[in-house]
Amino acid sequence: MSRKETGTKTRRGVLGDAHVDRANANTTPFDAPFQDFITEGAWGTVWAGDHLTRRERSMITIALLAALGHHDEVAMHVRATANTGATMEDIREALMHVAVYAGVPAANTAFKIAKQTYAAMAAEARPA
Repeated sequence: MSRKETGTKTRRGVLGDAHVDRANANTTPFDAPFQDFITEGAWGTVWAGDHLTRRERSMITIALLAALGHHDEVAMHVRATANTGATMEDIREALMHVAVYAGVPAANTAFKIAKQTYAAMAAEARPA
C-alpha cells in the first residue's frame, strides 16, 4: 500500500468517514497539495507507525494541540477518541500535563472545549 493509501485508511479510522469525506469534498486545487501532505505525512507516517497505540497518539496529539492553542483541532481530536480508545480520564490526565508544562490558561481552554465536545457527542448518541 502507498503512504497515501495508508494515510487515508488511518485518517478514516481515527477521524471517521464523515469527517474525511467532508474534508475531501472541500478540497480545492489550492489546498490539494496540503491535503496530500497531511494524508501522507501525518496519517500515513506518524499515525500509522507501529510503536505507539492510537490511544497514546490521541493523548499526545490533544496535549500538543491544547498547548499550542489549536482549539478547533482539539475538538476534532477529542471527537476522534471514540475511535482511538482514549478515555475521558486519559484526556483529563493529558490536559493536566498541559497545565503544568504549557500553562493553566491553555489547559483551562482545552478542558472547556473537551467538556463541550463530550457533551455534544453524548447528545448525538442519545436516541431521538
